[in-house]
Amino acid sequence: MSGMTILAAILAASLLGGVLSVLAAGFVAFQARATWVPVLVSYAIGALLGAAFLEIIPEAFESGASAQSMAATVLFGILLFFVLEKLVLWRHCHGEECEAHGTHTHEETTSGHHYGHDGHDHGRSGLMITVGDTFHNFVDGILIAAAFLTDFKLGVVTALAIIAHEIPQEVGDFLILLHSGYTKRQAILLNLLSSVATLVGGVLAYYLLGTMKEVVPYVLGLAAASMIYVAVADLIPGLHKRPELHATAQQVVLISLGIGSIWLTKVLLGDLA
Repeated sequence: MSGMTILAAILAASLLGGVLSVLAAGFVAFQARATWVPVLVSYAIGALLGAAFLEIIPEAFESGASAQSMAATVLFGILLFFVLEKLVLWRHCHGEECEAHGTHTHEETTSGHHYGHDGHDHGRSGLMITVGDTFHNFVDGILIAAAFLTDFKLGVVTALAIIAHEIPQEVGDFLILLHSGYTKRQAILLNLLSSVATLVGGVLAYYLLGTMKEVVPYVLGLAAASMIYVAVADLIPGLHKRPELHATAQQVVLISLGIGSIWLTKVLLGDLA
């Protein structure tokens, strides 16, 4: 596959991923947030774990990485994303007394249980959310580019997994922006502008990683670490807020569907390859 075709795929995945996730999140946030968000979160967990363990890590091994170096890369990545989260750069803020979320955690916000206080905070939370999202989207662009540079099929699966977890995150971010005093139109525009960072990250990674093929397996390892960390540290704790048997069964089914969709995508793309 030619370099221009790969670049076009990276551009398309970055643009579609950002726009679709923002628009879908906007629809959910304003139309059916109370009932849809928990479903989206459970599905996103499955999609993230499926992409990490069924596609990205195996592909990194096939690209020449040893088991020891890949294990170390994933371990380093998990620690790295923990530190970034602590610095309010990776996934905003999760403290019990967090300014960006009032007195509620991100999981409570995105799970549909709480939507902040009635008063506004004069845009402070909204600014933090926008900065954090921009950095997050930039990293997503790098991950998409690294996947496409390794294998077209892997790129598609990675893009789908990123979109799947972006939607529930964007829903929570919309609600925080509204709480911060922004209008619905301003919230959509801010998130769309932030999504441009995905395109920037993808293009930069294409030109930099394209000349450094030996680095790609380790970028894939970091991609897997980011997906595992987001699923296990950020999203799964929110599911434990619903310990009822029927809720647990629903979550298991939806997580399985998320994993299954990644597996099915892998099989279908493999048949088409």
